[in-house]
Amino acid sequence: MAIIIKNQKEIDSLRKPNHIVAQALELLKKSAKEGMSLLQLDTIAENFIRQNGGRPAFKGLYGFPNSVCISVNNVIIHGIPDGYTLKSGDVVGFDVGVELDGWYGDGAITVGIGNISQKDKELISCAKDTLYETIDWIQVGFGFRELSAFIEKCILKRGFVPLVGFCGHGIGRKPHEEPEIPNYSEGLSISSGPKIKEGMVFCIEPMICQLNGQPKILSDKWSVASIDGLNGSHYEHTIAIVNGKSEILTEI
Repeated sequence: MAIIIKNQKEIDSLRKPNHIVAQALELLKKSAKEGMSLLQLDTIAENFIRQNGGRPAFKGLYGFPNSVCISVNNVIIHGIPDGYTLKSGDVVGFDVGVELDGWYGDGAITVGIGNISQKDKELISCAKDTLYETIDWIQVGFGFRELSAFIEKCILKRGFVPLVGFCGHGIGRKPHEEPEIPNYSEGLSISSGPKIKEGMVFCIEPMICQLNGQPKILSDKWSVASIDGLNGSHYEHTIAIVNGKSEILTEI
């Protein structure tokens, strides 16, 4: 496994696209109201990214047709924006990628529209709280398998389960680099495998299911749901290991 170590200049270069990601996510959060269509939100984000000198990194990536992955209710990740109009009670996830000067940023949030159920509030909180608890826990020398096991523990203790088969990842000159970071331990020894080192940059992204973490790919060949058919949630930050600890790059 070749995990690329970035120097300070390279990390500084990564701050720029990730700052645009953070701003775009905040704009989407504010814009996501009842009556807004997913395509309208996708256009708002794309225009903002381009106006700030970036390029929507997901548009055309592996054939993805739009700028933002917008995932509604039972779709957990990789939802394709369409003409669907948001309604009170919906749960919607936004996953934004930006390329700027050959460097990539990536982040995601999940928000509720209008009045959502208590269960959905807990579902969203699980993804967000797991993400921040994990970021606070990370230190140089911890193993990536240990990291995956910690994420899984955080999810399970909140009464939910991780989505299987999808993972966090390294990021830099490519949108997806080594290592892969599952949100579960995969039954492997957590003491083995690569360790977290100074200068590594990677994305942590808890993807939350309610009862069953087995994925189901929907008819559009992109949208990922759980086989339990229930609502899901997703949060993501890009972090850099600086001075022995994790620094969030996708924050305003």
